[in-house]
Amino acid sequence: MPTSKPAYKRILLKISGESFLGDIATGIDFSRALAVAREIKEVHDLGVDVAVMIGGGNLFRGARGIKDGIDQGSADQMGMLATVINGIALQAALDKAGADTRHVSAIEIKSVAEPFIRRRVIRHMEKGRIIIFSAGIGCPYFTTDTAAAQRALEIGAEIIFKATKVDGVYSSDPVTDKAAKRFKTIRYLDVLKKNLKVMDATAISLCSDNGMPILVFALGPGGNIKRAVMGEAIGTRVY
Repeated sequence: MPTSKPAYKRILLKISGESFLGDIATGIDFSRALAVAREIKEVHDLGVDVAVMIGGGNLFRGARGIKDGIDQGSADQMGMLATVINGIALQAALDKAGADTRHVSAIEIKSVAEPFIRRRVIRHMEKGRIIIFSAGIGCPYFTTDTAAAQRALEIGAEIIFKATKVDGVYSSDPVTDKAAKRFKTIRYLDVLKKNLKVMDATAISLCSDNGMPILVFALGPGGNIKRAVMGEAIGTRVY
């Protein structure tokens, strides 16, 4: 139920690179990145500790690279570097919005971002800084979904918010199947059994093993991150 104060103290927000597309087909629409940044800052200003795991699909997708003939290790590394670019863009947008941030990359790029050190990241959050995670977990063959689950556990987040293009988890693709049913809640096991495209199986299993809930909702034109933080009934809760 919605409350007059945030329902969560510490969250990990997973957003895709496509969140930065706006009206363009590929790349970064900075006005869109700034709109997302302002939403994140609004939530942080409520007293919520916020960490963001950013994807890179607006710039490069490892799966597309593999399809084009690039070996998976190389394609995944290219995808990780794309997330670093998005991390820089999000940090610039958050700076412009007036937030205090730290960009943390799983790939060591000292001139661009800090390396991931768990205790240092937690200390940054205790000091009121928004954390931007990029480069996944720094290894090929792992998605940013899995990275989001791992980082959420490492920093002691209460929940993973997965902001997507769709307003929750459906029984089938709602774009192609008008009869698709949206779930208000669904168990991890049912997500795996039904092969629903919420997060990859590794991420779901990691959350299941450690009791990390996931809230899937549409990022939309604005305001949904705050609604989720305030405990409003939006999206689908995976538990």
